[in-house]
Amino acid sequence: MDVSKQHDSNNNILPVQVTLSQAFWYWLKLGFISFGGPAGQIAIMHQDLVERLHWISERRFLHALNYCMMLPGPEAQQLAVYIGWLMHRTWGGIIAGVLFVLPSLFILIALSWIYIAFGDVSLVAGLFYGIKPAVTAIVVQAVYRLGSRTLKNNLLWAIAAASFVAIFALNVPFPIIVASAALIGYVGGRIDPNSFKVGGGHGTTNKSYGAAFIDDHTPTPEHARFLWSRLIKVAMIGGLLWLLPMTLLTANYGWDHTLTQMGWFFTKAALLTFGGAYAVLPYIYQGAVGFYGWLTPAQMIDGLALGEATPGPLIMVVAFVAFIGGYVKALFGPDMLFLAGTVAAILVVWFTFLPSFIFILAGGPLVESTHGDLKFTAPLTAISVAVVGVILNLAIFFGYYVLWPQGFTGAFDWASALITLVAAIALLRFKRNVIEVIAACAVIGLILKTFL
Repeated sequence: MDVSKQHDSNNNILPVQVTLSQAFWYWLKLGFISFGGPAGQIAIMHQDLVERLHWISERRFLHALNYCMMLPGPEAQQLAVYIGWLMHRTWGGIIAGVLFVLPSLFILIALSWIYIAFGDVSLVAGLFYGIKPAVTAIVVQAVYRLGSRTLKNNLLWAIAAASFVAIFALNVPFPIIVASAALIGYVGGRIDPNSFKVGGGHGTTNKSYGAAFIDDHTPTPEHARFLWSRLIKVAMIGGLLWLLPMTLLTANYGWDHTLTQMGWFFTKAALLTFGGAYAVLPYIYQGAVGFYGWLTPAQMIDGLALGEATPGPLIMVVAFVAFIGGYVKALFGPDMLFLAGTVAAILVVWFTFLPSFIFILAGGPLVESTHGDLKFTAPLTAISVAVVGVILNLAIFFGYYVLWPQGFTGAFDWASALITLVAAIALLRFKRNVIEVIAACAVIGLILKTFL
């Protein structure tokens, strides 16, 4: 019998007190098994926390999820923070959020070091030869999945097309595209609100899996009640936790130093991740590859592959980007390359995920003050639609570097094209798991590089 539940004489599950220790071990386990992107991670939490452990009711779970879906940042990690906070106050939220990403941070640091230090070894090169086309297919799948959910009328198609042209042909910065889409949604939602009703969110449900520790009618705990003083306190502490490391970096290294710029750049990225990690990847690509030169386009594809193949939110690819940038730039000298990459990765993860904690700890009491449904607003609908065009641009860039590795003047890579097609069919037609597709394509790439 699970330590977090008991049964009565009729074998009905009765909720009991969930200790912080029990929660700690659950969140740690989740950090190691949270594969499958946000959809898979949310499904795991629902199965565990709602259906099996009965820590939270279905309705309260979806209520929290709807709020997280409206925020910039990784919604699955934010949902873990929210539930941890609701059950065990601030430290419960911090523990849940940190353990959700900590295992993947350590794993990505290790894999990034193996990649950059031994990437020319034939075994590693062969594996990544097959993985890169798979990643291209995965991004195409992301375009299809988001587009099928959001592009419901001609106006929304026009917004998506305009965003694609803006970033592909005009090289408009991603933040400007997001701001423009939000403005269009704000105005359009008042002129023609029906055009921006595309669904989204997760609604409500009357389904019940039995009594839960946090049930539909469980009173809001004292720490989750809204107080202006509490909101101001969280905002001030969160601001200091951002300002202090940024000030130290600027004072010790200067504003133009790589570490300082990484902190600033990924802070901005963290505030632009509406629509999931794929939405902000073009912005990271523009900055990390095109502007700062921290890594190459091919390395960015490889990093996305590692992010897909490891547990944790996909936005953890920022740890790879930072590690490669710190390592290649030899920030602490040629004898401390691993240290430079590790410090850069940890700093970037701090600046990327700090806003998520602030959003939940500051906004959670506002959400708990009413158990009504939270729906996507028209500006957020427009942003989600614009993201479709932006991700399509990313897919084209990835496809270019995979299929024409030497540029258009070089030969077309037919083997990579075939792997991309097979991966796309497996993902879109047969609904295969991302990890399975990456693993299969890696084996194919290794065989092709070894025997052909």
